[in-house]
Amino acid sequence: MDRNAIIGFVLIGIVLMAWLWMTAPPPQAPVLDKDTVGNLNQQKTKEPIELNKTDGSERSQQTRSVEDTLGKYFSHLTKKDSKKIIIETDCYQIELSPTGGTVTSWTLKNYLTWDRHPIELLTQNTTGDFHLLFSTSDGKIINTKYLQFETTKNENHFKITAEDSLKLEMRLNVTSRSKIIKTIIFYGDKYSVDVSYKFQGMESIIANYAYQVVWESGIQNVEQNSVDESNFAKAYALAGGELAELDAANFNETVKDSNISGRVNWIAVRNKYFAVAVIPRLKESKRAYLEGTRTHLPDEGAKEKYFMALEMPFGGNAYEEDRYTVFAGPLNFEEVKKYNVELDRIMSLGAAWLIRPISEYAIIPLFKFLKMFIPNFGIILIIFSLIIKVVLHPLTKTSMKSMQKMQSLQPMMEEIREKYKDDPQKMNQQVMRLYKEYGVNPAGGCLPMLLQLPILYALWAVFSSAIELRQASFVWWISDLSIPDMILRLPFRIPIFNIDEISGLALLMGVTMFGQQKMSVKDPRQKMMVWMMPILLTLMFNSFPAGLNLYYFVFNLLSIGQQAWINKKHKNEPLRKIEQKKSTGWISKLAKDLPMKKKR
Repeated sequence: MDRNAIIGFVLIGIVLMAWLWMTAPPPQAPVLDKDTVGNLNQQKTKEPIELNKTDGSERSQQTRSVEDTLGKYFSHLTKKDSKKIIIETDCYQIELSPTGGTVTSWTLKNYLTWDRHPIELLTQNTTGDFHLLFSTSDGKIINTKYLQFETTKNENHFKITAEDSLKLEMRLNVTSRSKIIKTIIFYGDKYSVDVSYKFQGMESIIANYAYQVVWESGIQNVEQNSVDESNFAKAYALAGGELAELDAANFNETVKDSNISGRVNWIAVRNKYFAVAVIPRLKESKRAYLEGTRTHLPDEGAKEKYFMALEMPFGGNAYEEDRYTVFAGPLNFEEVKKYNVELDRIMSLGAAWLIRPISEYAIIPLFKFLKMFIPNFGIILIIFSLIIKVVLHPLTKTSMKSMQKMQSLQPMMEEIREKYKDDPQKMNQQVMRLYKEYGVNPAGGCLPMLLQLPILYALWAVFSSAIELRQASFVWWISDLSIPDMILRLPFRIPIFNIDEISGLALLMGVTMFGQQKMSVKDPRQKMMVWMMPILLTLMFNSFPAGLNLYYFVFNLLSIGQQAWINKKHKNEPLRKIEQKKSTGWISKLAKDLPMKKKR
């Protein structure tokens, strides 16, 4: 193998390794669930108040502790009401509790877990979620999730059609003149609710001119592979146009970010395909707080839990109101885009400067268009492969013709190598001269592969996080194009790659790549590359989504057909030297004049 060929293959390997390293999520380790704890002085020093949370067996003890520390304003509001209020739409079913005025369950009706149950983003727990936290003038920290709200509705089960909405009001009567009114508006055709908090006569009760809106339960795991799902789980805040991202990356370590300041547009937490976001709509939040932990699950599983809070200004007026949109639903690009606050930035669609535009403006719209006519995403991917092959055809055609010429030049190259075997520099010069005379680009075979890398990266991003491909089946064993299609479990793990299962489509992709290499590589010294590259890429792509491997498998099949057609068409075509164009520019003229001036 000559030096240029070696350099070409090394560059291909480096690019592929770098690409796969950047795209593959880092291995995630889980940590124990833990809830946040804080004190009043932290808010005075601009640190957010953190929460005491409860776990089943400790609830009664924790509740007694809370009752002892509610102070003169809220100690009478600890009566617990077990009655649940259920709101059901075509999109979700939400359960509310008068205790805290909180959401105790948020179930999506149109999506199923891996074991075919409706998805519960927030499961029923002891205290519920989405509540307020503030300090009082008598030196107490109040968490409204422990307090009893009164509801204005006598019914406890509501069904809303797509065209309708429902307004539900809950009141926290602090004194005869002081109250907090929480109003929630439910829509039959949205994955979000609108929430308003009205503060009446609270100016002498809420201290420090601030309060927090809190979501502390994160979002539940809903996929079979909890480790893979945790790899995508993160908490976010968009503040001052900058996206802050928090990822709990280490075992037994709580990560926090309390320095998110500026105009906060929203806070959000996501898993692989779903998200919860809180969007302020009236006043501007000046600060956000994020916290995350990891915990072990059985069978080497993992779970991430995130806490998030918005710090809101309180002006100390007799009447104040704040409004929010709370979204809890799928990471459907169009769904999150319509809130007009750049919520789509939490979707993992690739690097913003190159890959994301391919995902956002090419792949997703094309998939959506084809979905209008074709119900099966597997067929859509086959058509997509054909479209990409047609787009790249001029380039790949030139590349394949160049590689065919290189095969025909092998006898002449062998003569040159034999003749100049003791002078490598001269040998390389003669080989390059041969390439130039016959119009061969030795790096031409690498170009189509390099051009495919952004497309492969964008496809990986779309398949890994776009809800449209989740649980989308194709044929036979391929039941979900968004995850690897494992067909065989090995009795051992393959070192380095940590593989103990084999993907059927990754294996087929490797076989087609081997066939393609076999057709195009004829140099005996390059035989190692014929099998090394397919094996390497098969192992690398083994844990990739089935949809990505289906695309690459079909693309390779089309490339094999294209290569066979080109080989047949140009089989008996004789080698011809190309006419070398003479340079006529001013640099060439100047170069010709220089020797003449030197003679004078």
